Formats: sequence, C-alpha cells, structure tokens
Amino acid sequence: MLIDIYTHIFPDLYFQELERGSPKLGNMGKRLRTVKKLFDLDARFREMDEFGDYRQIISLPNPPIEDIAQGEVALKLAQVANDSMAELCARHPDRFPAFVAAVSLDDVDAAIKEADRAIRTLGARGIQIFTNIAGRPLDEPRFAPIFAALAAHDLPIWLHPARTASMPDYTAEQKSRFEMWWCFGWPYETTVAMARLVFSGLFDRHPKLKIVTHHLGGGMIPYFDGRIGPGMDVLGSRTIDEDYSKVLSSLKRPHLDYFRDFYADTAMFGGKNGLPCGLEFFGADHVVFATDAPLGPIAKTLAAIDELGLDADTRRKIMVGNAERLMKMKLQ
Repeated sequence: MLIDIYTHIFPDLYFQELERGSPKLGNMGKRLRTVKKLFDLDARFREMDEFGDYRQIISLPNPPIEDIAQGEVALKLAQVANDSMAELCARHPDRFPAFVAAVSLDDVDAAIKEADRAIRTLGARGIQIFTNIAGRPLDEPRFAPIFAALAAHDLPIWLHPARTASMPDYTAEQKSRFEMWWCFGWPYETTVAMARLVFSGLFDRHPKLKIVTHHLGGGMIPYFDGRIGPGMDVLGSRTIDEDYSKVLSSLKRPHLDYFRDFYADTAMFGGKNGLPCGLEFFGADHVVFATDAPLGPIAKTLAAIDELGLDADTRRKIMVGNAERLMKMKLQ
C-alpha cells in the first residue's frame, strides 16, 4: 500500500463557488482547470491504477482562499470545499481515504469553527494552511489560536507555500521573472515560515503539534542546517535596529532541534539529490510519502525513493506507517 499524503483536487462545486463569489480570482481558476486530473476523476483514477494499491489524501490546490476572498465569502468557499472533499472520500474510500480541510484565516474564529466541523462531522484528518496569510506571517499572535486548536485535536496541519510573481526577485523590478517566485520562492516561503514559528516558541507552547511541510521541509532546511544551526547561534549580531538577544535563550531547547519536529514530505518532483539529505535530517519517523499529484509526478517520485535502497521497515514508515500515525487511522 502507498499513502500519498499531499495531493490536490479541484471539486466542481468549489470551482463554481469560486467563479460566483471571488472577483480576485482572475484567470487562475481557468488555468487550474487545464490540469485535467485536478477535476477529471476518470483521468486521475487511470493514473492511480498504474501504481497498485495507491491512495491519495486530498486537499485544495493554490490559491489560498485568503488571497481571493474575505469574510462570509471566504468562509462559504471553505465550507463548500470541505463538503465536496468529504463527499469524494465517501464515494471513493479506496481512492481517497481522507481529506485535509480548507480554512480561511481571514477570520481566525470562523476558521477554528470550520476546522472543528470538518474534523468532527466530515472526517477531515487535519487542515491545510499557507505560509503567509494574505501577506501576514503565521507567527503573528492573531493566528496563535488555530495552532492551539489543531494541537487540541491532535491532528496535523499541512503547510503549503504561497508566493506569486508579484513578489519581485529584485527591488528594482515590479515582479518576479522566469517563475523564480515558484521554483525558489516557494522553498524560501516554507523555510521562513518554519523558522518564524520556531523562533516564536510555537513548539514550546504545543510540544506535540504536528506540521507537515511540503517539498521535504521546504527543500532548504536539511541542506542549510549549518546556517540555521550554528549560523543562527549569534542571532541578533547582524541586526542593529531590533533586539533579538533574548530569542534563543527564551527557547527550551537548542533551536535547530525544533526544526526536526516538523514532518517533511517527499514531493520533490522526482529530484534525487535532496531525498537522502532530507531523510537524514528529519529521520525516518518524520518523513512521509507525497507526490504533489497531479501537479507533481508520481512515477518519478517513486523512482527517486526506490534509488534510496531503504530497508523494509524504513520504507513502510515513509510510504504508509507515518501517515497512518499522523492521521490516527489504520488503512487495510
């Protein structure tokens, strides 16, 4: 059995609600509809059949709801998305054993209520949030209750990068070029979000909180462990207009240890060099199989994992066991 813990789907009812209530969406929705397997179940299932007993945990793709709607409209989008994904799981339990609930952190109280409804009533096994909330960092105090809520549920948060071409590569330019905002911007977004959560003391407040990071911990944390670890031992020495001298001493453990509390998925687009680095950093108990399907390749991801030469116990943890443990469900 293979449990692909991070895949995306675009339910028809959700798309209709997007078109009706989200003028900020522009052409993004129509572009996503060109990725056929996001909404065409027959095409999706044909590909899934190529990999034997292969199952997907489904979640919404980009864009974040907060980027395209606010208030009641945003809440309605989340509700429609969750109802639709729950229905897909009920209709196709052998394909989609579970889903990750959508929330809009435009209204944190409403997001907590929707997360509770989706988990308790619809069977969601956690929620997806994005690395920034309409440009606001996740470590702002206003977002603290959503982390507390998921810690209380003892279910994971799926952390998805969010960045667009409107964030330029250079200050002299108006926008990012050559899709660098995606290729390198998304790993950067994830890495910064992880670091900000660590330095804000999130894991001291919620030591059992589970956060699944896309693209093997952003694709940067394991490679830059020296910069994040010893390099940040002198946090504050490079900054003269803000005092960071108490940040590290306020943490209960060495700061690099907290980064290993995150879970990291294997959605590396078939890349081979990063996988052993990430596996060594996070450890076999904190790496989960994911492909980013249908936006990422299933076959190439599996081929890259095969080349690791994992023993049977480690392979089962990554491909099945860790996902079952995180989501608190046993699949047959």
